[in-house]
Amino acid sequence: MKVCAVDHVQLAMPSGDEDRARWFYAELLGIDEKPKPAKLAARGGCWFERGPLKIHLGVEQDFRPARKAHPALLVEDLPSLVDKLVAAGVEIRDDEPLEGYRRVYVDDPFGNRIELLEPDA
Repeated sequence: MKVCAVDHVQLAMPSGDEDRARWFYAELLGIDEKPKPAKLAARGGCWFERGPLKIHLGVEQDFRPARKAHPALLVEDLPSLVDKLVAAGVEIRDDEPLEGYRRVYVDDPFGNRIELLEPDA
């Protein structure tokens, strides 16, 4: 027996904010929305997936954003993504250098911390 991989990352969101999730994850980050299975769709939230990248947002009634815990997303052309996010009004935060990577932190519309990183060429 062994754990093989991460299937998806689940983040919490407040009820009724699916359109803001779509704006950030689909429009800004470019991750396609995948319809949730019918039995789960009634709970609210959204799933965003492209190949092995899977980010699911689920409604949490007593929602509090993840400020420290976070997914780290590998990206291509980080400078262009940063420009797009800044133009959309998303705050970019730098952090201590991480050898071999360029990286920044952003918050999704609900305050969940997201790391965006790109390997150095």
